[in-house]
Amino acid sequence: MLNRRQHLGWTAGLAAACAGLGACSGADTAPDVRFTRLDGGVTGLSALQGKVVLVNFWATSCTTCVGEMPHLVSTFQKFQAQGYETVAVAMSYDPPDFVANFVKSRQLPFTVALDHDGGVAKAFGDIRLTPTSLLIDKRGRIVKRYVGAPDFAALHQLIGELLAA
Repeated sequence: MLNRRQHLGWTAGLAAACAGLGACSGADTAPDVRFTRLDGGVTGLSALQGKVVLVNFWATSCTTCVGEMPHLVSTFQKFQAQGYETVAVAMSYDPPDFVANFVKSRQLPFTVALDHDGGVAKAFGDIRLTPTSLLIDKRGRIVKRYVGAPDFAALHQLIGELLAA
């Protein structure tokens, strides 16, 4: 349960997301951000169009984020062959060497990106709370926003529906 201050911050963040992404009726188009991967390469979100994508904002210092990672891995493994991708975006305050060590020790199979200057989080509505995840359909529309760990059974059902569409 969010306290009043957290609720106001979340509401302000959602309002910023609506302003940054256009009108908040139905599904909004995801911003065409560019992710800087751990290996230094860059991937644009538009390159993933045609796939269902979960963009997960997280930090190594976030216990909920660390706790949900095995579920993100199993979700990725379950749906990857059907056209599903996960991009885990480490927050700008997370030291890159901490992120690299976490990814290596957990053998994360999906794309992990560093948000060096906070631009990716800002493009998605100035995300500050972790974990925050956005589920994007094949046409690049944000269909669901999760603040905190999602209900993974419901997430799997929604991913299945989006992949079948």
